[in-house]
Amino acid sequence: MALPVEAFKLEGISPRAYQHPADRAATASLQRVPYLDDVVRRLIALGYERALRAVTLGGAVRLGQQQLPGVWVLHREVFHALDLDDEVPDLYVTQFPLANAYTIGSKSPIVLLNSELLHLLDDPGRRAVLAHEAAHVHSDHVLYQTALLILVRLGTSRLPALAGLPLLAIRLALLEWFRAAELSCDRAAALVTRDTTAVCRSLMVLSAGAAADQLNLDAFIAQAADYEESGSGLDRLTKLTNDLNLTHPMPVRRVRALLDWVRAGDYDRIVGGEYVRRGEEPPLREEADSASAHYAQRIGNAFQQAGTSISEIGDQLKDWLARQR
Repeated sequence: MALPVEAFKLEGISPRAYQHPADRAATASLQRVPYLDDVVRRLIALGYERALRAVTLGGAVRLGQQQLPGVWVLHREVFHALDLDDEVPDLYVTQFPLANAYTIGSKSPIVLLNSELLHLLDDPGRRAVLAHEAAHVHSDHVLYQTALLILVRLGTSRLPALAGLPLLAIRLALLEWFRAAELSCDRAAALVTRDTTAVCRSLMVLSAGAAADQLNLDAFIAQAADYEESGSGLDRLTKLTNDLNLTHPMPVRRVRALLDWVRAGDYDRIVGGEYVRRGEEPPLREEADSASAHYAQRIGNAFQQAGTSISEIGDQLKDWLARQR
């Protein structure tokens, strides 16, 4: 099925082009946790990803030219726009009353849409959501993302294979990282759709569970400003505490962060063709901005919330890995 004429391509674009400083800093902080990557890969090797994939797909329908072809074309469009035509993952839809989408699979990703999302969103909104998921693949978020989904599903499981793992601490740290990664993918969705309004509207619709024609985007944007700017120090502490167990930042915060980025001019610059391309990324170095210290502290706080520290986590992960050999 041919792509529509309006499908464009950001040739060779690197995820570094749109990466949010919070994503970069949180990822760097996670990578400094000793043995964490080894444990994440071991969890996947133990078969938990296969089990998650089987459970996910058991009640889902794979889309294509014979199944909801219009949605399938939107899916192909967004990967084309990110210059990933050879990496388009399978797309599935499942009957579920909560509007959501997610991507799983560390080596062979799949994208899953809940049916309610298709009911609530029009094509521009669907394209925005699919572009967001494509950015997770493009940004190589899927390894940590899959590990997080495994841990969310396992909860506080007492499975023998997981004995000795600080599951709560790892889960809280990955949640902190994922909330930061979401901000990068919102930026990518705006770039891919070239419609920042559609991205903001989709966040509003998914928050309210009501169709866009029943809602007012200007009022939602004003609400985002109220959420960020109002309240005492205690209110801000309450917001921080509420965030700890969320997989995504509050939608109003995502809207505010996206609009601030657009107003700063980076969106127009990238759409105009001025962006970092794959293979031309500047060398990674210690971030000098405040995001680095902020997210290092946030990751540390996630471990403290679980009653441990980064050094203790490293020792526990090392011991667990040694028992797996």
